[in-house]
Amino acid sequence: MFCRHILVSLGVLGVISALPQAASAQDHIYSLVIHGGAGTITRDSMTDETEAAYRVALSDALMKGRAVLESGGTALDAVTASIMVMEDSDLFNAGKGAVFTHDGRNELDAAIMDGRTLNAGAITGVTRVRNPITLARAVMEQSRHVMLAREGAEAFARDHDITLVSPTYFYTERRYQQLLAVQKKDKEALLLLDAPGDHEFGTVGAVALDKDGNIAAGTSTGGLTNKMWGRIGDSPIIGAGTYANNKSCGVSATGTGEYFIRATVAREICALMEYKSYSVQQAADQVIHQNLTRLGGDGGVIALAHDGAIAYSFNTEGMYRGQLTSTHPEPKVEIYKD
Repeated sequence: MFCRHILVSLGVLGVISALPQAASAQDHIYSLVIHGGAGTITRDSMTDETEAAYRVALSDALMKGRAVLESGGTALDAVTASIMVMEDSDLFNAGKGAVFTHDGRNELDAAIMDGRTLNAGAITGVTRVRNPITLARAVMEQSRHVMLAREGAEAFARDHDITLVSPTYFYTERRYQQLLAVQKKDKEALLLLDAPGDHEFGTVGAVALDKDGNIAAGTSTGGLTNKMWGRIGDSPIIGAGTYANNKSCGVSATGTGEYFIRATVAREICALMEYKSYSVQQAADQVIHQNLTRLGGDGGVIALAHDGAIAYSFNTEGMYRGQLTSTHPEPKVEIYKD
């Protein structure tokens, strides 16, 4: 009888101890942070209608990523989903809304990185890929390479059923007029990689932490208005504009890419966390407001730590940005510095 009571008690205890595990399996702990570019973004320069459109687009991108994470999906899937929303909007300098090169083309770059494995994929200079982030991911997952460029990247896209479109798909009148204005304003700008005063960096990016504790980061861009000579910025360069490591953080950057490359911005933020025990906000601020600013660079980053902590840091007037977490699942979108 005594033994029977013991067995029954143990059975009850077993059921009780199993309950929290069953509950925790359904509690998908996640974080997601996105950006849509940084630059001279002030209230005076924004109409109510334009501001509302940006807020809706950023919220839509967050909601798309949230749906993935809430269903137990991976950080890679969430990052891809969020960035595709922004690539399909003509508001941002990525995908549909990409800026024009000096020759009147739209050349697209993108990168994605898996913080669990440190695998990464990147593409640059493509002109027919509707969603460059999907091609970057295919390079990571279906090739032994990290970066593919131009015609080679598009040949790989065709071989792997990545959606291709006519180059005219990327034409928007606003971006074309922006190119003409830059070229007319300062003919000397034709010899530069960027035109003076052209500080609307509309690069998009996302960083996610999923239920398994894995981080992923991705970035997509059309580069700089009036860029020449096949110029490549920081977005597709792992460690400069994009980086992810489960041991520290994930980062996506936006700004004048030449400076982000020289400062290895994304990797430096993660390194400060990993080797000097900085918080994600401390690390981001150190790199953006000290390292980058000393070089004369402008722009910003979003960053997400391995514990789910989120950081923004930018030295410009504003940055299109947003976040949500499993504990605060409603999208929080911000644009201005204050």
